[in-house]
Amino acid sequence: MEKLNAKRVSLSLAAVSGILSAVCALLIAVAPQFTLNLFGTIFHGIDLAKIPKVMTISDAILGTIEVVVLALIVGWLFAKIYNSFK
Repeated sequence: MEKLNAKRVSLSLAAVSGILSAVCALLIAVAPQFTLNLFGTIFHGIDLAKIPKVMTISDAILGTIEVVVLALIVGWLFAKIYNSFK
């Protein structure tokens, strides 16, 4: 079994997560009702419109940074655990 490079895995996951987070923020800004309906179906009918929150640019940036940092940790941990199996 080939070992994974923990740094590459974590950076790859962080990049993908950052892109998805930015796209999500853009969708909320451009088409909020459509996006809430879309994510409501993804999350099995949960009515996300009942969560009152106005998203600002700083909220979007902070959220994306949080997602990227979490993805770095998760990607690194995934690769380390994967590599520990023989």
